[in-house]
Amino acid sequence: MLPAHDPDCFLCAGNTRVTGDKNPDYKGTYVFTNDFAALMADTPDAPDSHDPLMRCQSARGTSRVICFSPDHSKTLPELSLPALTEIVRTWQTQTAELGKTYPWVQVFENKGAAMGCSNPHPHGQVWANSFLPNEAEREDRLQKAYFAEQRSPMLVDYVQRELADGSRTVVETEHWLAVVPYWAAWPFETLLLPKTHVLRITDLSDEQRDCLALALKKLTSRYDNLFQCSFPYSMGWHGAPFNGEENAHWQLHAHFYPPLLRSATVRKFMVGYEMLAETQRDLTAEQAAERLRAVSDIHFRESGV
Repeated sequence: MLPAHDPDCFLCAGNTRVTGDKNPDYKGTYVFTNDFAALMADTPDAPDSHDPLMRCQSARGTSRVICFSPDHSKTLPELSLPALTEIVRTWQTQTAELGKTYPWVQVFENKGAAMGCSNPHPHGQVWANSFLPNEAEREDRLQKAYFAEQRSPMLVDYVQRELADGSRTVVETEHWLAVVPYWAAWPFETLLLPKTHVLRITDLSDEQRDCLALALKKLTSRYDNLFQCSFPYSMGWHGAPFNGEENAHWQLHAHFYPPLLRSATVRKFMVGYEMLAETQRDLTAEQAAERLRAVSDIHFRESGV
């Protein structure tokens, strides 16, 4: 168990970061520009290149850290619903602010050392780009093509298919659905979506926002309960770009990519055939969903198990 406050942690309230800046005595979420930002607003223009094989372009933007809570010891599933609601509200305000300047705003969290997280203090990040990244461009293109053919948003139709089927459902609340997607590559990968058409996280109603906090707590608690551990993952939100277009083809959603496979210490590695040809599943999406449904959505530390 970690302490509620670690005097050596750069993210704990009141502590001094590596740059010498001191964190305020924050009580809820706390946002600051990353001390080692990968994206900066003043990145110089890339040199002109006429080489057809090797081209580059400038990537401008900003990178911020979002401390979820002053409590060093509690990850998302262990936080209260009001604390989770504040996190969602922070995602919204950061997305709205940065979307005024940048076309793409990426909210994400890397949880656990297995996912490269260097600090155990519960936190996420928000990066804003002057361009549409590869994954966002691919999702934009595919959703746009489906909408042109079907005159309906792809992921809105997908939610209805999953609601009707139920075999891949992990968590369902009044406004949200979490499923192991039909195309999942990671063993316990999930997709979290609103049940109705929502373009961006900034468009959620207060009721949908509060319900999202509940869905997040239930989903991440099931993750931790599966192997009775702090379940590592990378997660992030995708929504319509801030590019001045209508973007009716987009649907808000979050991806969760956890690496664990058989236990708290046995993980999946994407190697060999999967790196060179195509991913393969170690268990089906339906089997993964069934195993996640079989455990409680009340965290094992809260239930005393």
